[in-house]
Amino acid sequence: MSGFRGAASIAGIGATEFSKESGRSELQLSCEATLAALADAGLEPGDVDGLVTFTMDNSAEIALARELGMGELRFFSRISYGGGAACATVQQAAMAVATGVADTVVAYRGFNERSGQRFGQVQTWAAAQVNTNGLDNSFSYPHGLSTPAATVAMQARRYLHEYAATSRDFGLVAVADRKHASTNPAAFFHGRPITIEDHQASRMIADPLRLLDCCQESDGAVALVVTTTERARDLAQGGVPVLAAAQGSADEQYVMTSYYRGDLGIPEMGVVGRELWRQSGLGPGDMDTAVLYDHFTPYVLMQLEELGFCGRGEAPGFIADGAIELGGRLPLNTHGGQLGEAYIHGMNGIAEAVRQMRGTSVNQVDGAQHVVVTAGTGVPTSGLVLGAAGSDN
Repeated sequence: MSGFRGAASIAGIGATEFSKESGRSELQLSCEATLAALADAGLEPGDVDGLVTFTMDNSAEIALARELGMGELRFFSRISYGGGAACATVQQAAMAVATGVADTVVAYRGFNERSGQRFGQVQTWAAAQVNTNGLDNSFSYPHGLSTPAATVAMQARRYLHEYAATSRDFGLVAVADRKHASTNPAAFFHGRPITIEDHQASRMIADPLRLLDCCQESDGAVALVVTTTERARDLAQGGVPVLAAAQGSADEQYVMTSYYRGDLGIPEMGVVGRELWRQSGLGPGDMDTAVLYDHFTPYVLMQLEELGFCGRGEAPGFIADGAIELGGRLPLNTHGGQLGEAYIHGMNGIAEAVRQMRGTSVNQVDGAQHVVVTAGTGVPTSGLVLGAAGSDN
């Protein structure tokens, strides 16, 4: 167990609507989400002295501070590796407030990822960068592995081969997410559940990934207010304590194309999982619910295995009886996930974890005391364990 455990809490969450065309700038989206998160916590922009976001975010910390009248900042930080950054933004914020470097830090992410630069399309510039990222991409992009779906399809095909899994196993993740999204008014797919037959009939995107295995490109923003647990107790919502926060990179790590390992799994999530359990003193059996990064369904199965919820190759059996649906052993992505609610680079999943710990989710897990949250997979990544609101355990 770590001395960091429970020192910091998430005291406010805020978001814009999720859409396919926001009609406004990415900076405006981030400002709106930040104001909503501060209002949720009962704070003003002038109370903020730290900001954290993704290296991919186009809205500078100083621009956000300037637009909202935050004044002086004592701490700012950015995290690399796309969606792998999501939980690490909270880790950075939590470490800053726990050590006294800052008092109140906002983690934010805002983008027009559907109406602006579409991440799901081929990005030729990615292989032409004059840096090590460009060098790494030069091994795969010229051969057609130049979209996220294509790179994940390689891993997915190997998983099917190694463990005799099927496309229907992937589809059960999509069915669960869409079931949860169907009762979430904030979700793209509110009121639109799917069946496994719908999944099997959806068109192929990158074999073996079908359309319903892939998340939606989205416009929107999410912000999270982090402060000390002691201070959070006096704020409007109290605090949801951060019991563990970890980053992880594994041997032979690349971004989305770690193909030179003997095992094509996602061992970087194993690094995160071991650290989450060490810091928190908890384990998979203590988790009442989970929010696992679901940009593509196969990686949800692999995460269940890397985090220790089941053994290697056992995830299809683990989820076969509805375990990941509300009422099951481990209700997963109760907001609908990125397959059903929206793809905000994992930040909306952290907000859902906070709602679960507050007891305010639209798909609330009765009596939930602990939740594990993960960031992007196939890349260096991060994770969190949160505890029930107002507790420190």
